[in-house]
Amino acid sequence: MSLRRYGWGLVAVVLVGTVQVVAGQSNPKGESKPAPATTPGVTPPVLEQGQKTIENNPLLTQKQEDVLLGDEQNILQFVSKDTQLAIKHPVKSLFLSREQVNKELREKFDEDKGNKRMQRSELVLKKFGLLDQDFHLRPFLLSLLTEQIAGFYDNKTKTMNLLNWVGIDEQKPVMAHELTHALQDQYVELEKWQDPEPEAVAKNVSEDNLHIRTDEAGTVREAVLEGQAMVSFADKLLHDNGFGDKTLKDVPEIGEKLTAGAGDMGDSPVLARAPLVLQQSLLFPYTSGLAFEQAVLVAGGTQKAFKGMLDSPPNSTMEILHPQAYLNHVAAPVMLLPDIHPAMKAAGYEPYDVGVMGELDVRMTAELFGGKPLADALAPAWDGGIYYAAQRSAASEAEKATTASIAMLYLSRWKNEASARSFMRVFEEELPRQYNGLKRRNADEQSGDERVFSTGEGDVLLAQHGNTVWVSEGFDLALARKLETQIESVQGTGPVRMAGAVCSMQPALNRQNLPSGELMGGLVRMFAEMGVMKVGLR
Repeated sequence: MSLRRYGWGLVAVVLVGTVQVVAGQSNPKGESKPAPATTPGVTPPVLEQGQKTIENNPLLTQKQEDVLLGDEQNILQFVSKDTQLAIKHPVKSLFLSREQVNKELREKFDEDKGNKRMQRSELVLKKFGLLDQDFHLRPFLLSLLTEQIAGFYDNKTKTMNLLNWVGIDEQKPVMAHELTHALQDQYVELEKWQDPEPEAVAKNVSEDNLHIRTDEAGTVREAVLEGQAMVSFADKLLHDNGFGDKTLKDVPEIGEKLTAGAGDMGDSPVLARAPLVLQQSLLFPYTSGLAFEQAVLVAGGTQKAFKGMLDSPPNSTMEILHPQAYLNHVAAPVMLLPDIHPAMKAAGYEPYDVGVMGELDVRMTAELFGGKPLADALAPAWDGGIYYAAQRSAASEAEKATTASIAMLYLSRWKNEASARSFMRVFEEELPRQYNGLKRRNADEQSGDERVFSTGEGDVLLAQHGNTVWVSEGFDLALARKLETQIESVQGTGPVRMAGAVCSMQPALNRQNLPSGELMGGLVRMFAEMGVMKVGLR
């Protein structure tokens, strides 16, 4: 259920203060030393009103920028050799100031399309309890991206954008990361390849299941793209730190160090106080993407890890989290929706969002509701999940900006009854935090495996049937039971269809630039498309 993609181009990297020791050897260059504030072209930091501390992050001089841009061709040749992706044409590059980046971010956030996507994502995430009701997504994302962005490749203008406040010693590995995206773009055309899921709100059962079949494709493709770029980043680090022609395949410890470093948010104050769903969505393409690519690289070599992955990408976050599943061609389970549109219309609802609750979503949800040990135990037992959100047609404009206008259902399947029971218990224990005035209605429960509640936003029904867990929030109890029977009756198991096989169907959909699908994947894709994040490059 990924967070909806906002159509930008973000890539954030956890910057390289990075790996000072690799495979037991000291970094020959030592720590990066900032230029003195008296250096020509360097703007001394200024303490703004209300600030108590400031970052001494001097700007690059014009000479430093010119030297770096002059080295671009050498780095591009390095990346091409490292990835075996051919250079088909030169890559434009330029340096941006902090003011220019902030202006671009604000403009993207102010676009009508971006605002609509963000509002819809925010409401669904709040309905699931993954964001607090009083949390405001837009201003927080602006702060987070301003803190984290370290560079980005724009696949529309075909330009590598570098930032003039990123340290000189960190620039070349960042360039290797972004130039990997440029070569990926030259190989597959990223604007078309990145996200094969249709954008329009699904209006019928056929479109519902098209969204479900393609739901995680965009998220896992971002993990592939960032994982490949992190391989180039790591290999450039090795090269610049005296390891010669050794690569991540030869020194796998560096991948582990980068992944471990990404969890350190000590010098990232905005990220450190971000909700878990934002932290994990930002980190997933870098950490899990790198681990996935490293596993494929070791098992199959450069050709399989780069061109092979772009030609035949995975389709589910389960495959990213378990690389051996991809290598062994183990398909993720897919669940189905019957035609529930007539029942929704008759009850006064219109479609709002539909998609998969994949293993990544379950991992984040379980960690937020029950802690990391529980998430580590439960996530591998996931065996499929779908959700559907609808909005009351008669809701006022003011009401439509709140979760009170949204009703949602969620069916999850588990590999055993014990895991299903644990997940239902975790979901139930989270309800008091989501709803004021939560009241259990024992008299309406039909068995010991059901829980029925009243809330200010409608009825809540939780039920476990063997290895499945049913959740309905907002629909009245009678409709919830009817939908439960209807949806569970069509379930089976089967492989996820390749996303590329359904791309040709997308033009038939009425594309409204509105999100549909993956609960958290949209956030994952938004962060990954915006550029390389500092926290990913540690």
